[in-house]
Amino acid sequence: MREMMDVAATESADMGTAEKVLSTASRLFYANGVRAVGIEWIVTESGVAKTSLYRHFHTKDDLVAAFLKREDREFWHQWDEVVAAAPADPAAEIMCLLDWIGKRVSRDGYRGCPQINVAAEFADKEHPARAIRRQHKAEMFERLSDIVGRMKLKRPDDTALQLVLLIDGAFTSDGRLSKSNAVRILQNGARALLGHAGLHRGSARTSGHRRKP
Repeated sequence: MREMMDVAATESADMGTAEKVLSTASRLFYANGVRAVGIEWIVTESGVAKTSLYRHFHTKDDLVAAFLKREDREFWHQWDEVVAAAPADPAAEIMCLLDWIGKRVSRDGYRGCPQINVAAEFADKEHPARAIRRQHKAEMFERLSDIVGRMKLKRPDDTALQLVLLIDGAFTSDGRLSKSNAVRILQNGARALLGHAGLHRGSARTSGHRRKP
């Protein structure tokens, strides 16, 4: 029994150490960029010995990947909460998501999407950061395609991709969206996209029918 308790305590301490390293690295990476933050800086800020850091994260790339994966999980967790609280209507879901994103990008200290930021620092397409970004953006497209697909538009994939570009534009707006206009601008942009897609749908129904004299 004593040995089991000792093992549990050791595992708990290891998890605490890993979390301390990851939390510190995440804060530094987001605020300063990955390339600007070295292992020594993380060690100093976290108070964790370098040997302990490397026991949990064998390379800096492993730590970068862990940071982005945690950001990814948190992003989709919040996305799911927003959608779950939205009215059971696809257009309303999109407006609720853009309300959340507008508030997200205009909050104090916001420096953009971490997946976009970090991936931009690495030219190698096979770098873990680039792979995680691709997965993240593919997931966003799939989720928006599902929402837009319920609207019965003529080209739902086109509309979903346009919404992805609208959202990515917000993520890279670099302070141009303020607390007073971010939500309004994003929602109005989405209404324009959806309205245009709806017009095409209406045109498809009426095409081929001549106007009566």
